[in-house]
Amino acid sequence: MMKKATIRKSGIYTIDLTKIDGDGAFPCPKCGVIISPDDETEEVYQIVETKVKGDDLAEIILRCNKCGSTIRLVGFLQQSIEG
Repeated sequence: MMKKATIRKSGIYTIDLTKIDGDGAFPCPKCGVIISPDDETEEVYQIVETKVKGDDLAEIILRCNKCGSTIRLVGFLQQSIEG
């Protein structure tokens, strides 16, 4: 019965969007699959949660569908301040 309780542990990674150049696409820190904001199919990743501060997007939490890693996207607030 303990085998059912065992959950495959995958990493939790944080990506700061202010450090990404280009169109916002980046490789998964664990498996390297390209995660693109233009991909709306949910084949590569799924949005698990969005966090908002006031009226501004603060963080998005994604799950990589290839390796199961959790990826926190941060840096939205800095972009809205600069923009």
